[in-house]
Amino acid sequence: MPIPSGVAAPPPVQIPGVGFATATFFEADGTAWPLTTESAGWFTLSEGVSGLDAAPYELTKDDHPRGGSRLRYVQPLERAIIWPLYVYGDSHMEFLARWRALTAAFTRTLRLGAGWLEIGRPDGSRRRIAVTYQDGFEGQGKQGTGITSDSAVLTLYCEDPYWIDPVPVRARREFSEGVDFLDPYPSVSSSQVLGATTLVNPGDVEAWPVWTFTGPASLVTVTHTGTGESFSLDPGAVGHGDLLAGEKATVTTDPPRVRYQDGANWVGALSWPAATLWPLRPGVNAVTFQLDGAENGSAVDLSYNARYETA
Repeated sequence: MPIPSGVAAPPPVQIPGVGFATATFFEADGTAWPLTTESAGWFTLSEGVSGLDAAPYELTKDDHPRGGSRLRYVQPLERAIIWPLYVYGDSHMEFLARWRALTAAFTRTLRLGAGWLEIGRPDGSRRRIAVTYQDGFEGQGKQGTGITSDSAVLTLYCEDPYWIDPVPVRARREFSEGVDFLDPYPSVSSSQVLGATTLVNPGDVEAWPVWTFTGPASLVTVTHTGTGESFSLDPGAVGHGDLLAGEKATVTTDPPRVRYQDGANWVGALSWPAATLWPLRPGVNAVTFQLDGAENGSAVDLSYNARYETA
């Protein structure tokens, strides 16, 4: 049955097409269902797992007058994961209880929101993807099945085709008083202060950060130096006035959302229509933070989950 809170994850097993790993399905409320632990009363079948590698893409192309074509646009498509499970019990009623419980857990994603399929590696790293049940819990319908055992071949729909690291990457930049380079002796500023800096995205594709700005600040501008994309947050535009010391505003880039610390909707504080809530590209990103009216305590915090092509 589900994994109780605080119980260690099972050791890795061989999953076809994946290698040594553990697989767990998490419902939207966090309830965990192990998929590679035979003692649970079900386990992943040795063949048939698919859909865990590179995301599918659709290429939009234009014919070229001298022959061939030119790529105009690349669109990542949704992903379908095939996951076969074998369910068994010592008696018909034990098998039936397990079958019903698993069916209910996966189909609840259709009513309560997507769950997560998570792959864990022997080094402790994990990647997960949001999944919604599509079909497959019908059983084999063969003679002898459905009594004390049966198998299901699940199709899991993934609206976002990319895997994420469930452990978020966090960074913080703070206000720092300027210092004279030669007084009283040669000195340099920390890279962790506001201004020009770099942020590193370890993933394979763009990551969409959540920004939290802490006052004092009268205007916040965040610019991706490499692309020129930027957005500004003006608290005065929503009638609040300057962010005072300790006050916080949070900008979510995907989906676009702006909230003051009490939950008030501050989307009108963004510099529309010029604002671009830009992503972090894979690798090194040159970024500039500008906080007008910054003083001691002013800070920018960001958090994001790195995204990957494969499990």
